Amino acid sequence: MDLVLKNIGLLATPTGTAARKGAEQGQITLIENAAVGIEGEEIAYVGRSEDAPAGSEVVDCGGRLVTPGLVDAHTHLVFGGWRQKEMARKLAGESYLDILKSGGGILDTVRQTRAATEAELLEKGKALLETMLAHGTTTVECKSGYGLTTQDELKQLRVAKKLGECGPVDLVHTFMGAHAIPPEYKDNRQAYIDLVCDEMMPAVKSEGLAQFCDVFCETAVFTIEESRYILGKAVKHGFLPKAHADEIDPIGGAEMAAEMGCISAEHLIQASDAGIRALGRRGVVACLLPGTSFHLGKDYARARDMVAAGVAVAVCTDFNPGSSPGLNLQLPMYLSCHKYRLTPAEALCAVTLNGAAAIGRCESIGSIEVGKQADLVLWDAPDLDYIFYRYGNNLVDRVVKRGRVMR
Repeated sequence: MDLVLKNIGLLATPTGTAARKGAEQGQITLIENAAVGIEGEEIAYVGRSEDAPAGSEVVDCGGRLVTPGLVDAHTHLVFGGWRQKEMARKLAGESYLDILKSGGGILDTVRQTRAATEAELLEKGKALLETMLAHGTTTVECKSGYGLTTQDELKQLRVAKKLGECGPVDLVHTFMGAHAIPPEYKDNRQAYIDLVCDEMMPAVKSEGLAQFCDVFCETAVFTIEESRYILGKAVKHGFLPKAHADEIDPIGGAEMAAEMGCISAEHLIQASDAGIRALGRRGVVACLLPGTSFHLGKDYARARDMVAAGVAVAVCTDFNPGSSPGLNLQLPMYLSCHKYRLTPAEALCAVTLNGAAAIGRCESIGSIEVGKQADLVLWDAPDLDYIFYRYGNNLVDRVVKRGRVMR
């Protein structure tokens, strides 16, 4: 073996190559006094420490907890500037949609992203990913949607592609030109939708810059009918569909996401009972974002009802400069237990295997199993409960990414 991790106090991992839902989401494998053997970038042995093969490099884990690397399946990683000046407006009672209607919110970040150079966005992204990795995140989904012109959407996605190529964090790319209507099209919505579908989508596909396409289906953003049209066009262009759905108002976004066969539906704070049932029937992963609820002081999604309805639940940061400016997935992990009432086992699955399923990667990442990519986290923790009980500290001791000890 190239690398052997020995003296693992407790190894905790979901298993399998598909999202786990219902009661299965809380069924994980626990191995005491464990070891993991790695050949190249793949896991080659999982079992008891005393039975572990010899390794060229051996790491004594000192009785620590080991889990799969964390998968953050919903972020807006590449953007210009920040939006800290909105905090006072929010504290004064202005809503997310009020700020957006006044030209702030997403549109403020659009202005700053358009003004930023590709080199500036790349350097900023590298620094952000270093911080994410230090907190245990080894794979990140990255959406565009802060350019809202063909040139600037391509700029964002090119930066995301370069960030993935320079590593070590793996990036998965989502085109989200349908994130908002830019000011120059406020009086001609259909013209912008046509631009997204007929110019942006082919351009993104021609450069191989994104596998997924997302749309912000919400009051004052894109209607159900518009979202259905955009995702239908996306599928024809070869994208796999995703949807921001029912974040602020219950407009039927979850039902639309299920109807369109989305791989995931995001937010879902206001999803209806019918919408939750539809997600379960169609096997749509629910990407829930408790950090957004926390930052905005809003309701939390009904994760327990989703688990009961057979919906596979993933938990993500929604890292962005406005509604969730936190990139440490450990806080959403904590919130998923204390606000969603997920068990630690369910929450672990939500930030590993189910996160991987939401971005089409669960055959290769998201669990500690022979043949999967060697992405692991060593925690300064004695057991699984501890990492969902503590908050405000980085509990990561070391990260193994593609078979390399990173820190």
